[in-house]
Amino acid sequence: MNKKKVIPIALVCLLFITPFFSSASSDPYPNDITLHELEGLEKPAEILVDEWGIPHIYASSTDDVYFAQGFNVARDRLWQIDLWRKNGLGELSEVLGPEYIEQDKAKRLFLYRGDMEEEWDAYGPDTEEIVTSFTDGINAYIEMIEEDPDLLPEEFKVLDYEPSKWEPEDVVRIRSHGLTRNVNNEVARALTLREHGEEVESVRKRLQPEWETTVPEGLDLDDISEDILETYRLGTRGVSFDNAGNEIAFEDIETQLTAGNLNDQIEYESALGSNNWVISPEKSETGRPIMADDPHRAVDVPSLRYITHLSAPGLDVIGGGEPVLPGISIGHNGTSAWGLTIFSIDQEDLYVYETNPDNPSEYQYEGDWEEMTSITEEIEVKGVGEKVEELEFTRHGPVIYKDKENNRAFAVKAAWLEPGMAPYLGGLSYMGAESWDEFYEAMNKWGSPSENQVYADVNGDIGWKPGGLTPVRENWDGLLPVPGDGTYEWDGFLDQNKLPYELNPERGWIGTANEMNLPDDYDYEKYKLGFEWSAPFRYQRIEEFMESNEKIGIQDSLQLQTDYTSVPGQRITGLLDDVLSSDEKVNKALDLLREWDGELSVETSAGALFEVWYQQFLRDAVVGAILPEEAANHIGSGDPVVTLDLLENPDDRFGENPEETRDQILLSTLADAIDHMEELLGPDMNDWQWGDLKHAYLDHPLSDMVDEAQAEKMNIGPLPRGGSGDTVGASGYNSDFQQTHGATFRLVVDVGEWDNSIAMNSPGQSGDPDSKFYDNLFEKWANDEAIPLLYSRDKIEEATDQRIILLPESENSAVGIQTLVEHFEEEGEFTGDDAPYHLKLHLTAVNQYENQGDAEKVVKHMEGFKFLLDYQKDNELLSEFAYNTLMYQADNLIAKWE
Repeated sequence: MNKKKVIPIALVCLLFITPFFSSASSDPYPNDITLHELEGLEKPAEILVDEWGIPHIYASSTDDVYFAQGFNVARDRLWQIDLWRKNGLGELSEVLGPEYIEQDKAKRLFLYRGDMEEEWDAYGPDTEEIVTSFTDGINAYIEMIEEDPDLLPEEFKVLDYEPSKWEPEDVVRIRSHGLTRNVNNEVARALTLREHGEEVESVRKRLQPEWETTVPEGLDLDDISEDILETYRLGTRGVSFDNAGNEIAFEDIETQLTAGNLNDQIEYESALGSNNWVISPEKSETGRPIMADDPHRAVDVPSLRYITHLSAPGLDVIGGGEPVLPGISIGHNGTSAWGLTIFSIDQEDLYVYETNPDNPSEYQYEGDWEEMTSITEEIEVKGVGEKVEELEFTRHGPVIYKDKENNRAFAVKAAWLEPGMAPYLGGLSYMGAESWDEFYEAMNKWGSPSENQVYADVNGDIGWKPGGLTPVRENWDGLLPVPGDGTYEWDGFLDQNKLPYELNPERGWIGTANEMNLPDDYDYEKYKLGFEWSAPFRYQRIEEFMESNEKIGIQDSLQLQTDYTSVPGQRITGLLDDVLSSDEKVNKALDLLREWDGELSVETSAGALFEVWYQQFLRDAVVGAILPEEAANHIGSGDPVVTLDLLENPDDRFGENPEETRDQILLSTLADAIDHMEELLGPDMNDWQWGDLKHAYLDHPLSDMVDEAQAEKMNIGPLPRGGSGDTVGASGYNSDFQQTHGATFRLVVDVGEWDNSIAMNSPGQSGDPDSKFYDNLFEKWANDEAIPLLYSRDKIEEATDQRIILLPESENSAVGIQTLVEHFEEEGEFTGDDAPYHLKLHLTAVNQYENQGDAEKVVKHMEGFKFLLDYQKDNELLSEFAYNTLMYQADNLIAKWE
């Protein structure tokens, strides 16, 4: 039985009527102390929550520290992680009803179904034990809720269901939350080539390095339709709640369905990304390496990532990770620091099969009919009961679509369904790296998603090492669907030693921003890692900043992470010097843009005009000028690099007078943008500000299902925001100018002087709207500020806001308390050599009187024990941790005998 016991420190010296009671308020004192007895914990552990909401977890073993991590993340993010689990396992219908049956079926198609022993072995050492401890900790918190329903987060009450217990396998079987690759693009490319040809496709999506797409032999492009993607999308999406016609997405923006056609969705997703860099001691202002990382994901509440500090023998790591996973993936371990961005390895393929007209569950493979594997799934549906569904798989992977009329079937082969590919769990492998060589070897085990990892350590080394499971495609490039008849098969996976890397370059820095960053001499034609990368604008600005500054410091890195310089803005306004209009209003706008430095600050008026002009008018007009109307409508705004290059270097696609046509496009679309800006912000250009349009407002997924007062507490904002999807300070937005993605989590690490490191995790660490850590960081984030990322125990103690002590369930007796004294003695929690000896003398006497049943003497000697604890604390002979734990147990024992 799991028992909840909570004691505020102000009450710790009172005599208790019963050992089981709870705090009357969630945070009654600046340094609130609570204690919990938990089944499954081996030794006492301590969680120090600092004033920014970051938990620093201390335990005497790695099993206990991961147990405490699971318990703590459930304490802060239970509804978020429970919904992730239910969605990933395909169990939404059980709690949300029959509307989610199709999504549940799709999710179950993309579960890992391989050998579990092979799966666990594919990660870092002891991964199964680590994940088991982590999920045991989550379950311990759920058991507390079962005993005290008042602890249940409000979201469960709104949706009328309770959290589920976890199995360790849940963490690794769920794969659909990872960043998917190019199945969407394969379909879009096939449709574009079929309907409009190669010229249109080259505008839709630029390939890098330069590459010519060929249609695989045996593929009939007429077989491809957008309908193929419906199940794939459901299988890789988050959760939406439909209430009164309002659909609210609670999901990672990088996997969500977005409005608009397929190409609009692809463009939206390709604009997402992350930044990271490392700076050598020679280029660093500190004389030590610096590591910076700011992954860009959904601007949500709660946020995707969670900052944690884990400290146990052999482990002392701090940084960010996903709350559903043990360990961290971005941070440092006191010796080395590491941070990631996406490296665009193509890890997916869409297979097309000819099926048997007499049996659509048979497909042609190597000249014979091969039976699909069928798996029966029982889906529990709220209000309906059990529903039985059949899932089908080919030798390549899950079947996502059947065209019975044309005898075709389609399946996805994905590297992320292979052993060892649970997204980000590979971080357990490199968390302990103390040298570049150790880190390099650990990254050779990294699976999914494929990443650029940058590295820095106390020896002064900086490096770049991408990782990811890379299919070997001998006879095709992965850019289009392929027949599933056996002629297009993966020949295993690339040895990750064949991936590029860099160590200690002379320039003194390394950075990545999802751009095509294969070295010039890399044999991409042989290895064909991937040809679809993000636009290079963020990296170009990072490079400009690095090369124009002789030295870079911690605050400089923060400044760069929040830099709003628009490279497209600078390049397009550079075309306006000789452009004039007969419209005085347009000329005034041209003057405004010519004087603009390209910074999309909150205050800029020119930047507000530029973004509306560029994103809503200019890009579409360029595509419309060079392509037939039907083709232009099909591809949307096109590849931004292609259209920007065309504006700078107009060619015969613009007609006989390319530059004149280009200028006419600039002027006509600018006039349209001015009219629209007047509708949005009024007639005076000088009063326009980007922050009056662009803003951050966080809608809680369930805010439309609660009353106004509760919704106001759950929703956060709005606040003005600068930037765009093209700036290093990435700040993508929707048609309402509401920020949809960006770096809610940021980290800058001072390697070697760890307490100087800074971080951010907006809107706050907690997912509980009643917690002060729910939105405490939102304003700082919106203002591009940072918070300290403390690492040393002394600094953490000074900043501690809440102390949580976790105790193993134990016998409520003098013997049990003596075991704790001995544990604290072994852990060095006593500074006085005689302190534990004197405490044990008291306990020996108490044990004797307990055996005699003499309650009066038990109580008397335990009061003496408490007096001695107070004396030792006042004289700094024992730690706060030991004092609070032993005092708690002493009061419980007294209450038992009174």
